Amino acid sequence: MGAPPGYRPSAWVHLLHQLPRADFQLRPVSSSFAPQEQEYQQALLLVVALAGLGLGLSLILIAAYLIRVCCCRPPEPPGSKSPPPGGGCVTWSCIAALLVGCAGIGIGFYGNSETSDGVSQLSSALLHANHTLSTIDHLVLETVERLGEAVRTELTTLEEVFTQRTELVAATRGARRQAEAVAQQLQGLAFWQGVPLSPIQVAEDVSFVEEYRWLAYVLLLLLELLVCLFTLLGLAKQSKWLVIVMTVMSLVVLVLSWGSLGLEAATAVGLSDFCSSPDTYVLNLTQEETGLGSDILNYYFLCNQAISNPFQQKPLLSLEETLNVSEGNFHQLVALLHCRSLHKDYGTALRGLCEDALEGLLFLLLFSLLSAGALATALCSLPRAWALFPPSDDYDDTDDDDPFNPQESKRFVQWQSSI
Repeated sequence: MGAPPGYRPSAWVHLLHQLPRADFQLRPVSSSFAPQEQEYQQALLLVVALAGLGLGLSLILIAAYLIRVCCCRPPEPPGSKSPPPGGGCVTWSCIAALLVGCAGIGIGFYGNSETSDGVSQLSSALLHANHTLSTIDHLVLETVERLGEAVRTELTTLEEVFTQRTELVAATRGARRQAEAVAQQLQGLAFWQGVPLSPIQVAEDVSFVEEYRWLAYVLLLLLELLVCLFTLLGLAKQSKWLVIVMTVMSLVVLVLSWGSLGLEAATAVGLSDFCSSPDTYVLNLTQEETGLGSDILNYYFLCNQAISNPFQQKPLLSLEETLNVSEGNFHQLVALLHCRSLHKDYGTALRGLCEDALEGLLFLLLFSLLSAGALATALCSLPRAWALFPPSDDYDDTDDDDPFNPQESKRFVQWQSSI
């Protein structure tokens, strides 16, 4: 089957499409896009399960590292106030991990925007296709109405005028039968009339889902950004309580990052299978949902010279020569019935879904990987970092002129009472 003009499967599509797939019994599964089959669904769920396995391994490694640090640390000499060796390295490794996480957040914002742009192209193409189909139905209805009015008025008047001329009455009735036959053929051109599948409804559903997907990722990105910034602030201020709170939040974001990574990976794999050969699945699904003939669907989705136009233009030309009813409508209808317009919308939808949206998903996948790695490193470093902080009740280094100094506040209260 021919690919739409302007769309070719990208290298990422080919790469992801070549990855092996397996079901829950680890049996090989075909990479053909078949979301209705149980084996294919299990293959995608297995991709999500791999992310869950990565989360479990991360938590086990973090716990093992922290247990080793806490239990195997040599005891400090009594009265020793010198920091343990390697403290600066721990703090700087934590800062470096958080900066990598911030870089991943920037990548995530870009990927989220690219995915949204691709889905927007898909919605716009569906809306434009709906406009084309609605215009065809409107032109056909308007032309049939005008034709029926011409038959009821002009030809009926001619029959009354030519009552005494038998041959003219027969010719008039022949023209009436021809006009009625052409009107019946015209009604068949409105092929989308009465079809239960509405492109505008599909576009609205896609936009609704995409709006909440975009919002969820923005909230996740902002949450991770706040965690990174407040953790850096806690390290800079040596605030133990703030670092502890951010450690708990880092654990929450780590779980969310691995979860989003699993969803992104499964979606990217499934989308690559669809984008490698979209025509077969789209044709079968559209035929199942609409009940239209394969000749009409092949003409509009493939739009090549090997497929003839299922709508013959001879009835239109015959009607135009016979009655000359709304010549402009005929020319517009002939242009709209050509496959170029709808096929262009099909190509635009595929480019948006298989290029921009897939590229955005891959950037989101990279964001999740960087986020998971950075947060795992931070979770290993933060407990050791806050152990190096000075006690919170040590006020030896406070400024005597600081109004928030407890000793200065006490002296201020005493001064007021003496007055």
